[in-house]
Amino acid sequence: MPEVLKAPLVVEFPFTRSLGPVQSAFLTGLRERVVLGVKTADGRTLVPPVEYDPVTAEDLGELVEVAPTGTVTTWAWNHEPRRGQPLDTPFAWVLVRLDGADTALLHALDAPGPEAVRTGMRVRVRWAAQRTGAITDIACFEPYDGDRPQFAGHDGRFEDMVTGIVAPARLDYVYSPGRAQSAYINSLSSRRTVGERCPSCRKVYVPPRGACPTCGVVTSEQVEVGPRGTVTTYCIVNIKARNLDIEVPYVYAHIALDGADLALHGRIGGIPYDQVRMGLRVEPVWMEGGRYPDHYRPTGEPDAEYDTYKELL
Repeated sequence: MPEVLKAPLVVEFPFTRSLGPVQSAFLTGLRERVVLGVKTADGRTLVPPVEYDPVTAEDLGELVEVAPTGTVTTWAWNHEPRRGQPLDTPFAWVLVRLDGADTALLHALDAPGPEAVRTGMRVRVRWAAQRTGAITDIACFEPYDGDRPQFAGHDGRFEDMVTGIVAPARLDYVYSPGRAQSAYINSLSSRRTVGERCPSCRKVYVPPRGACPTCGVVTSEQVEVGPRGTVTTYCIVNIKARNLDIEVPYVYAHIALDGADLALHGRIGGIPYDQVRMGLRVEPVWMEGGRYPDHYRPTGEPDAEYDTYKELL
């Protein structure tokens, strides 16, 4: 059997958002070891607080303090904690209705095992040693069998309010290409570019998709294209990407390889970024041991006429 290709991939970026008055007070309160909820017109207290009533959609803004103790309403055991989760040992995900609240807060419960967790058990907040104004200021919940603590009834007004947060978003996954893309990747290792032709419309797709996106029929006829091609459109990159050792500015372009009916993308090198243009004729540059072109460079040929690539824009 042919080797099944697979590769670990990561999509990661920091998500920055500003906070309105309700979320600002809630996160600032966590920094100060105060848990706040918001009152609705019918007297319910929502924790975590929201800016609009989920039932009536009216604006909410009356902040009230609730206790750092509460009751587990439901739970699920996490046998294998993942990177970035609240605890690095097995724990329970729990919904906790804090004393004084009418809704439940999702967080982690530090417990020795699933046999130690039950719906209805009493818990309390374990505060993080270093707090910055984030949900992680609650390190986790822990079992608690004491009395409900007294609190002053904070109104949500603090000095030095938290006004924004940066939440890192990350997705780790393993990608395994199908038959068509595996053939494409394997051909690149021998410095060839192979697409597939649709048996109906006769268009050649590179990279191949295994089926024609226009006709919806399976493609299986392999067609070698290129190696030269034409820049159809491009962009100038001015922000340096993490873990990418390329000096900015540089150009990324859509390149229609000769014989292909779909443009692929690649970096343009060997020419100043401000001289790259639509219609520029280019060829691949392979690095020693590389499994795909490192970049494309000008061939020295006259630019292609617009009519020859306008359908590939």
